Amino acid sequence: MSRSVLSLPPWITHALRAQRGPVPWAAVGRGALAAGPVLVAGMAVGRTALGVLAAIGAMLAGINDRPGSRRASVKRLGVPALAGAVGLVVGTAAGERVPPLALTLLLTGLGLLAGCASAVGPVASAAGTQVLVAAALGAGMPLPEPGWARALAFLAGAAWLLALRLALPTPGALAGDFRFDGERAAVADVYDAIAGLLDAVGTADARTRRFALTAALDHAQDALTGPRLRRWASSAAERRLHTQYAAALPLAEAATALAWAGDPVPARAAEGPRRLAAAVRAHTPTGPLPAPSRDAPGLRALDDALLHAAHTFDRDGGHRDLHTRRRTVRGLLHTAFGPGGREYGLRVALSFGAGAGIAQALHHSHWYGQHAHWYWMPATAVFLVKPDLGPLVSRVLCRAAGTVLGALLFAAFAAVLPRPGGLVALVAVCGALVPVATRHFAAQTAVVTVLVLALVMVGGEPQASVSRIAETLLACLIVLIAGHLPLPGRRGGQVRARLAAAGDAAGAYLRHVLDGAGNPGKPGGSYGSGRHDGPDDRATRWTLRREAYRALAEARTAIALAAAELPALARHSAGTDEVAVLLERLVDTTTACAVHLDDTGRLTPHLTERLADVLDELAARGEGVGDEVPRSHPARPSDGTPSHSTRIHTGA
Repeated sequence: MSRSVLSLPPWITHALRAQRGPVPWAAVGRGALAAGPVLVAGMAVGRTALGVLAAIGAMLAGINDRPGSRRASVKRLGVPALAGAVGLVVGTAAGERVPPLALTLLLTGLGLLAGCASAVGPVASAAGTQVLVAAALGAGMPLPEPGWARALAFLAGAAWLLALRLALPTPGALAGDFRFDGERAAVADVYDAIAGLLDAVGTADARTRRFALTAALDHAQDALTGPRLRRWASSAAERRLHTQYAAALPLAEAATALAWAGDPVPARAAEGPRRLAAAVRAHTPTGPLPAPSRDAPGLRALDDALLHAAHTFDRDGGHRDLHTRRRTVRGLLHTAFGPGGREYGLRVALSFGAGAGIAQALHHSHWYGQHAHWYWMPATAVFLVKPDLGPLVSRVLCRAAGTVLGALLFAAFAAVLPRPGGLVALVAVCGALVPVATRHFAAQTAVVTVLVLALVMVGGEPQASVSRIAETLLACLIVLIAGHLPLPGRRGGQVRARLAAAGDAAGAYLRHVLDGAGNPGKPGGSYGSGRHDGPDDRATRWTLRREAYRALAEARTAIALAAAELPALARHSAGTDEVAVLLERLVDTTTACAVHLDDTGRLTPHLTERLADVLDELAARGEGVGDEVPRSHPARPSDGTPSHSTRIHTGA
């Protein structure tokens, strides 16, 4: 039988796909020490209900406990926990004082705001999820404690896991100051990714390796960025890591330019970055670095960057710039309430509001007996409607399968485990499994289902596996309908918003590089080159390049998720993948132009021609795909110097 006959559609293959990688033993240990112990603490002081809420806070924080630095984990775990506490207070107050119809409308409005805010970024999305889940818990889980006491218990559980994350060292990462093991690993991965890209220059793997380099740089930026008492890095170890990260940026730029040129480079070119990676990881001096040949602009830039790294790598250079820019309030509001944020917010509001309304109606009709809680359906709808967890149909299939499996497993455990000791042990085991289960949504759903059902039973609720399965299936139906309903505005808004942001970032990067080309007297260049620009100009260029590649990575992720939807939804983002490829070519070509300008001070006719060609293709493709965005467009003058004269479409 042919391969095409055996191939499955994307919406099925995505549901079967799981993340790979080593077991995060540190996170497993933290999970085992989180939900179970805080539940025991609540039971020990006679406040079992508050212990249950604290365990739920620890569980939700555990879902967000991903690899990275301790500093970044403060925001990644803390901000969603604070949002959840607010949601718990709002939900509790509304559930006690507001009639069912008004409560449904209130939760629908909260879903709209949280959904719009989720478009801002991953942390905002996690915060939007927790505020809605906690609001459903507060309104649909009647408890004798007041809302503020519930919120404090919820925060205590999340804070306990965060304290474990900050205090416990990562196994195998005790070299030097273990507080920065996440940052050290992230910076070392950047140098390894540079070496991998250099190894792949001139091969079919070069594009994939360039994507890996972008991901490594994004992760390192996130690892080094985070809340701090002082504005800048305050310890020598942290300043040294900042300096080592900054030294990787010219190497990454040179490697990208060499990959764009496509001419194979000597094998020794990758040895320098690989030795730098080993030095960062082991917290040791670099030692001698092999110098590559200098017979091309990209190789000369690589050699200059290696010399600079050798000069500054082992010093406390006090480097402060992580080449990021603070997002403005106006920009955040535009992202949240622009086309992408509005579309997502409306679907979250419809799903969450409908789930809350139907759950209350079924609860008051006692369709499943005398259970006092009705939070499960709206909370399930929140997780189902989130695109962070995969395409819509994939999420629905995984959630349904995971809930059925988890409910059946819990029914079996509940029949044989002693109470409450056996259930508490089950909570601790499930808490340890959460970091591993996050690799697949169905597995995560199964583990969380067992954990939550155990917590609810410890709190005094009778066994409710059958009703939870029925409520989950109803929530799946609600989200499927809400996800396919026609809404005002153009469909695929989230994808097009990401693509528009990538186009804006690519245009800003291009304009900066061409401005330097159009002003020969303006300083511009790299270390040791014929043109010497000031550090501020280099920093601006690297900041713009980082923003362009990060925005492209986010656009590619959104496009890949949209392409794995059912055809009825996938067709709304058709053609955007081709625009993303053109934008990648534009940014890669701009990087090659920047490296060549550093070397010679002017562009060759070949570079100008390649740049103009990709801009022409973008303009032609954009006319049929999206809105117009102004861009710099180099004409083709005979002297090879770019001019700025046109506008292009980015397909946004």
